[in-house]
Amino acid sequence: MSTPTPTPGIHHVTCIAGDPQANLDFWVETMGLRLVKRSVNQDDPETYHFFFADAEGTPGTSMTFFPWAEMRQGKVGSGQVSRTAFRVPEGSLDYWEERFDEHGVTYEARVERFGNEAGTAPENASGDAPQAETVLPFEDPDGLPVELVETEIPDDDPVVPWTEFAPAEHAIRGFHSVTLRIADTEPTMELLETMGLERAGSEQSPDDTPGDERTRFAAAGSVGRYVDVVSTAAGGRQGRGTVHHVAFQTPTDDDQSAMRDAVRSRGLSPTRQIDRHWFRSVYVREHGGVLFELATNDPGYDSDEPRSDLGGRLVLPGAFERRRDEIEAGLPAVTVPSSQTPDR
Repeated sequence: MSTPTPTPGIHHVTCIAGDPQANLDFWVETMGLRLVKRSVNQDDPETYHFFFADAEGTPGTSMTFFPWAEMRQGKVGSGQVSRTAFRVPEGSLDYWEERFDEHGVTYEARVERFGNEAGTAPENASGDAPQAETVLPFEDPDGLPVELVETEIPDDDPVVPWTEFAPAEHAIRGFHSVTLRIADTEPTMELLETMGLERAGSEQSPDDTPGDERTRFAAAGSVGRYVDVVSTAAGGRQGRGTVHHVAFQTPTDDDQSAMRDAVRSRGLSPTRQIDRHWFRSVYVREHGGVLFELATNDPGYDSDEPRSDLGGRLVLPGAFERRRDEIEAGLPAVTVPSSQTPDR
């Protein structure tokens, strides 16, 4: 078996929401992301699937949601992504706290990570030691734990910020990281290393349960490159306000095939490749219980809509188009927030 090309990092994160209109209002108007795709859950076409990203739907920027209004409230615990973090430019957190106050968003006190003596590079670390970072934790309307992390954004950064609701100097610049909460962390950490992430450092973070260590892994790319692993035995349940799965970039079919083989060599059972219209996917539930996806970067969100019109209509991939009338009749009416709308 050949060694797979290391993943550049996160491709997208898919979560469970409740009310679809509230979900749209929050992630577009409050958080300033662009709705780049309005579609349906391909396994449950009576449910929307919303994709929020940067201006161009760049890999590593899309936060997606299944709005299941009738689903019970979830609880974050072992075997789940416990927090999803986005990058914002340095010096932006004052702006976001003021914005959250204006929009009634619940947020916590800022947290400093990897900025004290507790943050160290372990003896077996193979990547660069993590830099000190300032984190603003908050929740979306369904109680989903999210974070903003101040990050130095390079001049050649691939993310194109969407500026309809948030100015470029403070706008979200794609993912920073996900945090996995796992009961037995070592098999999960070994899998991340198999996928090409490098163990970069560890610390007892102030926002973790006393005694729990946060270990950071770094991928090869610049966006969505970090995965933090925290040990916890507390159980959780999937529902509104939780992450359904996290997808990692395997840019080409060959990259994905090699990564699938590598994942299978760890004793896991990845699915066959599934065509998701904007990318091709392989799914695998890792040892700790988190659902991982391996996603190609092509054909991309602009394969069926011009970039100027992304998210402007309901897109029904493949055979679903033949059922458009039926599907549209079963979906609740929603309005995408626009800065051109009066009173917004």
